[in-house]
Amino acid sequence: MPQFKSTEINDVIIVEPESYGDSRGRFVETYRRSWFPLGREMVQGNRSEKQAGAVVGLHYHLHQADFWYPLRGKMRVVLHDLRTGSTTEGTTVEIDLDGNEDRGVYIPPGIAHGFSTLTDLLLTYMVDSYYNENDERGVLWNDKEIGANWGIEDPILSNRDKSNPLKADLPSQFIPSYPTRT
Repeated sequence: MPQFKSTEINDVIIVEPESYGDSRGRFVETYRRSWFPLGREMVQGNRSEKQAGAVVGLHYHLHQADFWYPLRGKMRVVLHDLRTGSTTEGTTVEIDLDGNEDRGVYIPPGIAHGFSTLTDLLLTYMVDSYYNENDERGVLWNDKEIGANWGIEDPILSNRDKSNPLKADLPSQFIPSYPTRT
């Protein structure tokens, strides 16, 4: 099963599972716990459908990891390492994923993450802890310090994503440190 660690951000893992198909369709094993040596068991699965032109994020968690796997459509994933003490602290990376290419991304705690929808999108994602509003944080999607390239000129945004603070304005108690796994 092809998988590789990001060379840009510590602990981010890109998964490229094998696809098996015949005249009836195809089969893909999209997740296996053993692919993520630093991860915990995923406890919740979610489905997100977004129209082309949307931007979601940047969000981050102090304790929760995510695994994103698009089923249909194209998305640009934006990741930014907020973790103080990480050798990749302050690094931003964009990863394009396409539901037709069978790729997913594991996002550890402390990494700000978001995505833009380059087409209509159906995304499934799993998390390793149940939703906790006290662990849900955000950074302004277009913060110049982060410098994300979303690939969209006039994004559709939620009110929350429009009002997240700049990275420079994050309260110190909500800045993750490396390693963040607890």
